[in-house]
Amino acid sequence: MNDDVKTMAAQVRRRMEREGLNIFSRLPAVYAASRTQGREFLAHGGGLSILEWRTLWDLIEAGPVTIREIAAIQRADQSLLSRALPDMARKGYVTMERDTRDRRQTIVALTDAGRAAYERAAPVMARRRAALRDVFSEEEIRLFAGYLDRLEEFLRIPVDQILREHGIEKEPAE
Repeated sequence: MNDDVKTMAAQVRRRMEREGLNIFSRLPAVYAASRTQGREFLAHGGGLSILEWRTLWDLIEAGPVTIREIAAIQRADQSLLSRALPDMARKGYVTMERDTRDRRQTIVALTDAGRAAYERAAPVMARRRAALRDVFSEEEIRLFAGYLDRLEEFLRIPVDQILREHGIEKEPAE
C-alpha cells in the first residue's frame, strides 16, 4: 500500500471517529435502525405498522383519547396521526367519533379487533423491550431517557437564541 492510500485511510478513520461523537449525525441512523428493527418484530407479531402498534398500545393503556392526546403521548405529529387513523378505522382497529364536549376534537377508541391485534403483537414487542434490558440496565435506560429529554429540550431552543448567546447575529434579509 502506498503512502497516499495509507494517509487517506488514516484520514477516513479519524473522520469516522469524530463523526461517532456527532450526536446530530448519529440520530437519523439510530432512528432508522430502530424503525427497521421494530417493523421486523411487528412482522412476527401480526403485521402491524409501528404507528398502528403504538396507537393500539396507547389506547390499551390510556384510551379512549383524542388524536391530540395520542400525538402528545407519542411525541408525534398530530397531522400524521390524523392521516393514519382513518385507515386503522377501516381495518376495524379503532373507532373515531367527534368529542361531544369539544366538536373540534376526535375521540379514538379501541375495538375488539384492535385489542386482538394488540394482543397478537404485545408478546413480540415485550420480547424486544426485554432484549433491550439485556443490553442496558433499568438505570441506564432511565439515564438515557433523561439525556434524550435534555437533547430534545436543547433542540427546541430557537436557533436565533442560540446564535445570539454565542455572539452571532442574524444576517439581515436582502
